[in-house]
Amino acid sequence: MKLSYLWKGLPGHPIHPPLTDATIGIYTFATIAALADVTGISNNAATHGWWLALLAGLIVTVPTALTGLLDWLTIEWGSELWKTATLHLTAMVSATVFFGLAAIFGHSSFKRGDVTAGPFVLTVVGFGLMTLGGWLGGSIVFVHGMRVLNLVGEPAERAVSPVPKPEKEAAEGG
Repeated sequence: MKLSYLWKGLPGHPIHPPLTDATIGIYTFATIAALADVTGISNNAATHGWWLALLAGLIVTVPTALTGLLDWLTIEWGSELWKTATLHLTAMVSATVFFGLAAIFGHSSFKRGDVTAGPFVLTVVGFGLMTLGGWLGGSIVFVHGMRVLNLVGEPAERAVSPVPKPEKEAAEGG
């Protein structure tokens, strides 16, 4: 076992992508809850869910961003992959700033039980930037093939194994 597995994940099983799933899910819920309040579908409960989801999203963003940054640091500077990853990083950091501002300026909305226009717009802009960042992140994996091992014939029990296998380490270059 390599020490880098703690922050990179195992060959073929990187840590950053599953963390992004959690982060995106939390921020998506926050956006839906804000929309539910603004449209009158739900009131007080939606506002509280929105603000608490923003806080949870900001907390989960920390390990998500750190593992992504550590992956980004391994990319050859100036390469096409690096350019895409840098745009992804920029979009996601920008989204986090907007979600953070929504949480800060939305605290009074939370206490009042009513999402106001400013925090709602900040949330929607954050969601748009996060969606763009997710699209770019998908390109990193599915177009550039970062951390993809392409072991199509790997037996299922070895493919899902949490123990690093020699063929996975060799395919990853480790």
